[in-house]
Amino acid sequence: MNARISYLIAALTTMLLGYGSRRYAESLPAFVSVHMGDALWASMVYFGIRMLGASVSLKRSALLSFLFCFGIEFSQLYQAEWINAIRGTTIGALVLGSGYLTVDLVRYSAGIGIAMLLDRLLLQKRKT
Repeated sequence: MNARISYLIAALTTMLLGYGSRRYAESLPAFVSVHMGDALWASMVYFGIRMLGASVSLKRSALLSFLFCFGIEFSQLYQAEWINAIRGTTIGALVLGSGYLTVDLVRYSAGIGIAMLLDRLLLQKRKT
C-alpha cells in the first residue's frame, strides 16, 4: 500500500480515537480521559506530517511535529480578541486550542513519541 495512504489511514484512525476519548470520557479511566485527547492530537499531527512528506526521515517528521504542536500551545499565551474569536469556533478550538497548559507539552511529547515508535515498527515490517 502506498505510504501516503497508510499515513492518511493512521491520521484518520487517530482522529476517531481522539473523538472517542472526548465523547466517551466519562466511561474511560480518569488518567486516560484527561491525557489521551492531547496525546492523540499530537499523534495525528505526526501522521499528517508523514502523509505530506512520507520520504522525510522519522526524526525530521518528529521534529516538525514538535515544532507545530509546541508552537500551537505557546500561541495560546497570546490572547487577542481576533484570535480568541477564531478559538471560539469548533474548528478553531480543535486546531488552536483555548488556553496554555504546560502539561500539554508532556502529552504532545508522549503522543509524538508513541506515533514515531508505531511508525518505526510498521516501517520495518513494511520493508521486510
